[in-house]
Amino acid sequence: MQIEYPNFKFDITQKSDTSRARVGVLSTPHGALETPAFIFCATKAAIKGASPAQMKAQGTQIILSNTYHLMLNPGGALIEKMGGLHQFMGWDGPLLTDSGGFQVFSMGHGSVSQEIKKNSRDTRPKTVLKISEEGVTFRSYLDGSLQVLTPERSIEVQRQLGPDFVVVFDECTPYHVDKSYTEKSLHLSHRWGVRCLQEFEKHHTGRQALYGILQGGVYPDLRKIAAEFVNEQPFFGYAVGGSLGENKAQMYDVVAETMSLLNPTRPVHLLGIGGVKDIFAGVLQGIDTFDCVHPTRLARHGGALIKGGDKEKNREHIVLSNQKFQYDERPLDETCACETCKTYSRAYLHYLIRASESLVMQALTLHNVAFMNRLMAAIRQAIRDDRLEAEREAWV
Repeated sequence: MQIEYPNFKFDITQKSDTSRARVGVLSTPHGALETPAFIFCATKAAIKGASPAQMKAQGTQIILSNTYHLMLNPGGALIEKMGGLHQFMGWDGPLLTDSGGFQVFSMGHGSVSQEIKKNSRDTRPKTVLKISEEGVTFRSYLDGSLQVLTPERSIEVQRQLGPDFVVVFDECTPYHVDKSYTEKSLHLSHRWGVRCLQEFEKHHTGRQALYGILQGGVYPDLRKIAAEFVNEQPFFGYAVGGSLGENKAQMYDVVAETMSLLNPTRPVHLLGIGGVKDIFAGVLQGIDTFDCVHPTRLARHGGALIKGGDKEKNREHIVLSNQKFQYDERPLDETCACETCKTYSRAYLHYLIRASESLVMQALTLHNVAFMNRLMAAIRQAIRDDRLEAEREAWV
């Protein structure tokens, strides 16, 4: 099978001499973005706490929406009738949709964070009824209706949504399942991947590009099988997914092993990773794009990302609800020129949280978005200047 992507291009403009880090330009029908880049999550076709215009004003290049949520509400057909996601939500830049495969994992097994923290308090009913060769049968979290998501259906809905980048449907296995299950799931995902390619090719107009996903859990031999599969298929790019381990060290090892096996000419996305330390680790291994809900979710809980982090608490952010900020006249981050840092003091933001004023969510969201975009711009320049390690010391 041969699939051409005439309206897409990935140009690597500079490579590091000491690592796999690289700077590139990813061209799409809705404009180009510089990589490494961060993709913000507009899960239900909206960034919580910021408009598309505000996202652009903070330097955002690309956003992501979720196929699973949008197929349930309002539905792919309605969004297609409204002109696709770009027109529906008022975003004119590059856009990616995931396949719904991660929801197979989260609905059937719980979230990654719950797994790593061994959190047994999640009492939500698991809505996945069956995972079969055909696809996944589950009940909608909205109304309990019976739903079937197949590789063909996932690609169809993503075609209706109209993003630039489309992702194949897969099963994302958790860390706690054994190797036998992981291997069976890997081969199932590969068969689903071939079906995704076939469905994609049937209606391909050159307006979308397809990413293949690499699974295989923490097992090097399975990750090698996954890499061989995606290298042989006509995917535009790759998305590294699945369980990456039970701790950060193991995650970095899995990513490094996976990246060593991939065709270096294609763009690579790392799914669901957004911590500052993790981004630097991924960039050093050649990752081009990242996505995570972390920056905007953190803002909704009163957290602000700070360059250099909160050394006292050994974390990347400060929590403005903390009493120590009641009389703090400083901006959130004295190195940041975003509207929030130019306008509000930590004391005022602390007050807004305590007063339950919604303005604070927007203010912190815009700051965290600006922070992530500033971080990625700094990383790109550091790669060009061959000083990535020094830049990491300034941010982590």
